[in-house]
Amino acid sequence: MKLDLLLRNADIITMDPDHPVAGSLGIWQGRIVGLDHDLDGLDAVEVLDLGGATVTPGFIDAHCHTTWFGLGLAELDVSGARGLEELYGLLTGAVSDAGAGTNADDGGGWLFATGFSQTQHGGSFPDIAELDRITGERPLFMRHNSGHMAVVNTAALRLAGAESPSFPDPDGGAIVRDAAGHPTGLVQETAQELIQQLILPYSLEEIEAALERATLYYASEGITSFTEAGVGGGWIGHSPAELAAYQSASANGRLHARAQVMPVLDVLHGLNGHSSDSVGATPAGLDLGITSGFGNDHLSLGPAKVFLDGSLLGETAAVSHEFCSHGHKDNRGNTGYFQADPAQLRERIEAAYAAGWSIAAHAIGDRAVDLAVDIITHCQAVYGQRRLPNRIEHASMTRPEQLARLADAGIAVTPQASFFRDGGDGMTASLGPDRLPWAYRAASFLEAGVVLAGSSDRPVADGNVLRGMQAFVDRRTGSGAVFGNPAERLTPHQALAAYTSGAAAATGSLGDKGTLSPGKLADFAVLSASPLTAPSISELQVLATAVGGRFTYQSTHFHAELSPESSFASRVSAGRVSATQSS
Repeated sequence: MKLDLLLRNADIITMDPDHPVAGSLGIWQGRIVGLDHDLDGLDAVEVLDLGGATVTPGFIDAHCHTTWFGLGLAELDVSGARGLEELYGLLTGAVSDAGAGTNADDGGGWLFATGFSQTQHGGSFPDIAELDRITGERPLFMRHNSGHMAVVNTAALRLAGAESPSFPDPDGGAIVRDAAGHPTGLVQETAQELIQQLILPYSLEEIEAALERATLYYASEGITSFTEAGVGGGWIGHSPAELAAYQSASANGRLHARAQVMPVLDVLHGLNGHSSDSVGATPAGLDLGITSGFGNDHLSLGPAKVFLDGSLLGETAAVSHEFCSHGHKDNRGNTGYFQADPAQLRERIEAAYAAGWSIAAHAIGDRAVDLAVDIITHCQAVYGQRRLPNRIEHASMTRPEQLARLADAGIAVTPQASFFRDGGDGMTASLGPDRLPWAYRAASFLEAGVVLAGSSDRPVADGNVLRGMQAFVDRRTGSGAVFGNPAERLTPHQALAAYTSGAAAATGSLGDKGTLSPGKLADFAVLSASPLTAPSISELQVLATAVGGRFTYQSTHFHAELSPESSFASRVSAGRVSATQSS
């Protein structure tokens, strides 16, 4: 037997408790054949000496928004602005430059911007009068980095027919208005759809190009798998045919990481199957009865995504105790709200579960976590467990007694440590000292036996996994304070597990990835040093990334040497033989 690739002289952290460290790893047909002495006597087409570099399982981002992120890479990025005057300057520059931040194909002259957060501007939002002065009749859609709100101008509101003070707020959302009833330009939650329906759908080519931009970026950060948290509809989707763009990107070699895609609950519909197909609710799913898990190891369907509540920074999450309302006027008694009537949410989720779907419930506040656990445990009792785990996305506020309920139900959670740096101080002010220990748990989830998946919610927050691991370890906010309960800090090994074996378990793929074990997919990252011992995990470099044993990224600092055993052809194809040598 001749291997395709043999890695030697490496510090391999396998995350497999049966063989935790290794020095060599063999790959054949995209999977791991063995480690160390398993490889004795085996030859390989390509043998790489890594010179002691660290190899870990490929990183898995279990909750992100890849199409949104990829589109944003081609839009005006305002995330670096500090102070509204600097923000206005960026918008002014974009207006004067017809190519910056616009979608030239939409015919509407829209100005798209991404990455806004009031926390970068002293808590202030843009003045709609100033936005109107800058943009004139050109409609503006500026995404908030939370995804739960956006900033628009009067031209956009006028196109949506929502400019009038008498225009009603949609269910589960709000057009924020001043004391006189005039829109301020801020649209929250489902109110974003009023504007987005003027923009959507994006073309499949635009989405496919966005996926390529995004996943090339992922590869540079060691990410080999991700879960796209919502496609096809609602305010988080980009086209009713969004999955087709994923399929095309995969077929055309433009999807540079493995993708698990969650359809939003909005796109599921009645299946009208046989009366014996369900013991309870009438099933609702996708045509032909396709459900969670359908696909292959490069592209598959995940759980159905449903939004139960909003966000902590926007103080729209459904919490049991009112927000402290620092910096918010007339907000006393605010405990957030659900995206829809709980009874309606329960009915729709049960219909999806009855059709065979796993559920990924966006639940930020502890009231929303209660609702999610109640619904999921009921569905599991009536219809049984699903092959893919049910999940609570974010689980940002969890009371102590909720931990055991999550563990007993086998519900995975995806809290984002990436929120601590930019949003931690603001969330601290909103929550107050009594409930702060409930926020973005990590260690207590693991202690209770809850499956913890590392994720970013990118582009809502920083998607760099090494910085995410560091945040799990130190929990530092932008001010340098420790966010929440210091006892929730993870060890470096636990932080690495969150983005490898933990994320694989949460996505139902631990049998194929998450550890570097024989038989599993050969997805790995090569790092400049070990994240288990480095003084600062966030300062490590990703030297290379491989999916199925094929490199998707190699940095200029990647100096692996081809051993003499490698064939001449492989040295040429790897780009490590000069033109003079190959002539």
